[in-house]
Amino acid sequence: MQNPELHNPHFDGEPFFLEGGKTGVFLSHGFTATCWEVRQLADALHQHGYTVAGPLLPGHGASPADLNRARWQEWAAAGEELYQRLTACCDSVFVGGESMGSLLALYLASQHPEIAGVLCYSPAVKLTLSQADKIKLRLAAPFMPQTGRASLDRSDVWQGYPGLPLKAAVQLLEFQKVVLGRLPHIQQPILALQGRLDTSVHPEAGSFLFSQVRSTIKEHHWMEKSTHVITLDVELEQVVQITIDFCEKFAQLD
Repeated sequence: MQNPELHNPHFDGEPFFLEGGKTGVFLSHGFTATCWEVRQLADALHQHGYTVAGPLLPGHGASPADLNRARWQEWAAAGEELYQRLTACCDSVFVGGESMGSLLALYLASQHPEIAGVLCYSPAVKLTLSQADKIKLRLAAPFMPQTGRASLDRSDVWQGYPGLPLKAAVQLLEFQKVVLGRLPHIQQPILALQGRLDTSVHPEAGSFLFSQVRSTIKEHHWMEKSTHVITLDVELEQVVQITIDFCEKFAQLD
């Protein structure tokens, strides 16, 4: 039965575990989205022989009220659980995600030095929200369950909550703060891809991320025609190829 709380409820946004070879890839969706956000990328990687898994993070895929009750620690725990499932059947594992999913991937990489590499799609380490916007968000959250959005990037193919649950958005900011503090623990090869038309993640997010991690191997790509959701946008084919090239190089180093 389709969930009327979701934009594009007909898409399959369920968690997945696609068994393949001995190199695994963890892929997380972003804030308010579902697994559909990374599923096409996951399927493409699976076709190239990878074992690929993605969690449906707590509060997502149900209702905005559920997301407002979720805490960032629950997102981190869900990521850890699935990462452990992957390590049980794979010799090496890459971790990645879209937007907030990148925060989760970075968090896992900071906890697990054995991770082979980090895949950051529109990494939410630096947002376009001003400091004043963040203050307004925190002040409004206790009194306003959610607010509307001016638009949804790739609304024709994206699945998730059309509104912005405010208490959950505060948790996103808290998670971001925690992850920023852990970036110096990251030494693995790291890939960052950003959409040139992204209005959610700051254009300097990639360079900021690279300045904070201790990784010596850092690779950045601009998707010139893509918006925030580069895992669903018009340059997905290039995103897939860049990801495969990166994983093939660094799975061999593991």
